[in-house]
Amino acid sequence: MEQRVPNRELILVAYANEGPVTDSHLNIRETKLDLGSVGKDGSSGDVAVQNLWISVDPYLRQLMKESDDGLYLPSFPLNQAIRSILVGKVVASANPAFEVGDIVSGFYQVSEYAIVPRGDLMKIDTSVVKPSDYLGLLGMPALTAWAGFIIVGEPKPGDEVFVSAAAGSVGMLVGQLAKIKSCRVVGSAGSDQKVKLLKEFGFDDAFNYKCETDLDAALSRYFPRGIDIYFDNVGGRMLEAVLNHINMKARIPLCGMISQYNQEWKQRFGVRNLLNLVGKCAKMEGFMSGQYHHRMGEFFEEMTGYIKQGKIKYKEDVKVGLDSFLEAFNSMFTGENIGKPVIYLGPPLPK
Repeated sequence: MEQRVPNRELILVAYANEGPVTDSHLNIRETKLDLGSVGKDGSSGDVAVQNLWISVDPYLRQLMKESDDGLYLPSFPLNQAIRSILVGKVVASANPAFEVGDIVSGFYQVSEYAIVPRGDLMKIDTSVVKPSDYLGLLGMPALTAWAGFIIVGEPKPGDEVFVSAAAGSVGMLVGQLAKIKSCRVVGSAGSDQKVKLLKEFGFDDAFNYKCETDLDAALSRYFPRGIDIYFDNVGGRMLEAVLNHINMKARIPLCGMISQYNQEWKQRFGVRNLLNLVGKCAKMEGFMSGQYHHRMGEFFEEMTGYIKQGKIKYKEDVKVGLDSFLEAFNSMFTGENIGKPVIYLGPPLPK
């Protein structure tokens, strides 16, 4: 039986190779989706989902470019809905693993409703955390923080740890993991409000990089004993400054380079002191969270333990409605967001 519902999708209509993403690149397309079609075309694993929460993350910027430089992820195709990690509620199912009413998460099209193929969804447990936490506190940002810091960074008690973009969805968790592992941690952020938030989260110290005219001098003040682990979310001039302060056998997990994402690669800042890595016998290693999906069980067990013990805090920057996507997305690059940007699509939030 046909069951058509109004639907809105976020469509990439032009690539944004340089500069901020605007409404000349992303449009909302209004359609209708037939929920009654689930399973009728022989796709027995399909699930229809009413989306409730959308994750907004910096890596999506690279997928809105025509080239796949850097992250080596395929660009989003033009005139189709972009994809992200979402949380939603099952409203129709031709898959015995999912029932109507189940809360699920996956990486699929950004829209109010979606028909999702077999294998692209997982059922989530909301008994410990709220649904949107699967976009942050127990989602891809948390796996990124955990894998990058614990596995790549190899922390030891007493290590001096520096986290850039520390008030972002990944950085705020890295700093708290550093404290759990008995390290000293300092974070940089782009506003005094974010600096205050980092100290509330237990960072030993934090600074507003926009107020520092000399990053090298700032790092000398905050790290008189040098840096053992630099968790890099920024790249560019900050990475260059850090390399002047690394200790012997320092570890540098390269998580992202948000300061460079809006530029074509030939215009990006070239780090000039990489020879310091040789002299300090340091390790600088890029990584992607997808490398560590085989360790999801270990990650969930460790992180849920910290959550239950009250050792981990998290902050979301919630926007409402698909129309707010561009505002939420660009806030990460201007530094206007306070916490992990997420978009709520469900019924009206309680006041």
